[in-house]
Amino acid sequence: MPGVRETRRVTEDVIGNRQLNRATLDRQLLLERVPSSVGEAVDHLVGLQAQEPLDPYFALWSRLADFHPDHLVKPFVDRELVRVVALRGTIHLHSAADCLGLRHLYQPILDEELTRHSEHKDKLRDLDVGPVLDFARPFLAEPRSLKQLKDALAAEFPDLSAPALAYACRNHLVLVQVPPRGVWGKTLQVTYAEAAAWLGRPLDTSATVDDLVLRYLAAFGPAATPDIATWSRLKAMREVVDRLRPRLRTYRDERGRELFDLPDRVLPDPDVPAPVRFLPEYDNVLLSHQDRSRMVDKAEVGRLYAAHEGKRHFPGTVLIDGRAQATWTIDHDRKAGTATLQVDHLGPLSPEVTAAVETEGHALLRFASDDAPTLDLRFRDLA
Repeated sequence: MPGVRETRRVTEDVIGNRQLNRATLDRQLLLERVPSSVGEAVDHLVGLQAQEPLDPYFALWSRLADFHPDHLVKPFVDRELVRVVALRGTIHLHSAADCLGLRHLYQPILDEELTRHSEHKDKLRDLDVGPVLDFARPFLAEPRSLKQLKDALAAEFPDLSAPALAYACRNHLVLVQVPPRGVWGKTLQVTYAEAAAWLGRPLDTSATVDDLVLRYLAAFGPAATPDIATWSRLKAMREVVDRLRPRLRTYRDERGRELFDLPDRVLPDPDVPAPVRFLPEYDNVLLSHQDRSRMVDKAEVGRLYAAHEGKRHFPGTVLIDGRAQATWTIDHDRKAGTATLQVDHLGPLSPEVTAAVETEGHALLRFASDDAPTLDLRFRDLA
């Protein structure tokens, strides 16, 4: 899917940071908007972060040509896409096939979460959850709220902690969050259904961790072994990469780290222009490498997000020349009929960059707030 812009094959062993940036933008469909379907894009990106229900809409708007919210709403409502606990134990938007076919690979993460990091770990220690799951699975064949699940568990297992049992169900069963939550313009409390029942077909456990790593490289490479581990939160990535090594192309970055890639992938020229892009909170392009220097400046990232500490929503990120150099939020005043896009940036912006941010920002406002009579864009220098 990447590579719609003219690229050239690079034969040098060392890849500079700017070229890594352009390669990542290309794989992430951020060098130019592509004429792809939503399903193809979601599959290529190995899912989209979706703990904020509307984030996938903004992620796709910045990646796909002529994207409209209905292009995601329809396959979501038609059960071709689902919101499910998956990568890193977080909610992702996945295709139905990836929900059923990749979820088993993330089980070690969810097991560890239950035994080490959950507030319920003491109540679940040494508990045989088999009977709990046998009860919950058919109960969740129809959509149920978390309260309904807890009430049913409390009635069936009165001597056990219903919240702890519900959390065990969340981590052991494959539960999707069903519409209308996640539908543009609508809202509802989280409502769960068991994936196989919701999608009408069983889980598929044939995919391997090797398959997952190859898909990661297609969407995020070239990358080092710690980058793969950061993206997946799975352990023993060194063994996986060593097993795959004969099938991979290797490079070195400027610090001498070994990078891996698929052998047939071409890298964009480092001088390819990178357009301004507005990304949602928690976009995977910013979270999927241990060394994030290809996308963000470590010394500046704290300053960039400090203005939003303590606020309910984490801001989106603005890529300028391919790098995280600003954040964005939209404030809707329904009563006044206004929508204001606030762009907070580090240091002065050139007139050319300001104009590019304004153009993309106004397009974002029209996409996100087409019902607001008045649209406004404001800049704030955080320097």
